[in-house]
Amino acid sequence: MTTILLIEDNEMNRDMLSRRLQRKGYQVATAEDGQQGVELAVQLLPELILMDMSLPVLDGWEATRWLKANAATKHIPVIALTAHAMTSDEEKAYAAGCDDFDTKPVMLERLLGKIETVLSKA
Repeated sequence: MTTILLIEDNEMNRDMLSRRLQRKGYQVATAEDGQQGVELAVQLLPELILMDMSLPVLDGWEATRWLKANAATKHIPVIALTAHAMTSDEEKAYAAGCDDFDTKPVMLERLLGKIETVLSKA
């Protein structure tokens, strides 16, 4: 079973998205802030990370840079999730090391397509 680590500080978003992904057959682990997410990624080595970019403690940009610089986690694809839909935000996500980018509110079918695409390349 494919494990996805969802790093999202908003409890409602985290709960809703994790339940929807589980119904699609994914095993989902969650973290509430960037630091917790980095620690969990190192521990679990999930197949994919969904990273909210506006996180407390360690924001998603820095958490992604850290994960991509770490030999143990650099291979894990990261999809940025953000309410900031500007082109500059997308460019910033890719510059931080994200493998794809999606906007909030999450449209599940679009996100599932991105998840499948990224996982097929991994």
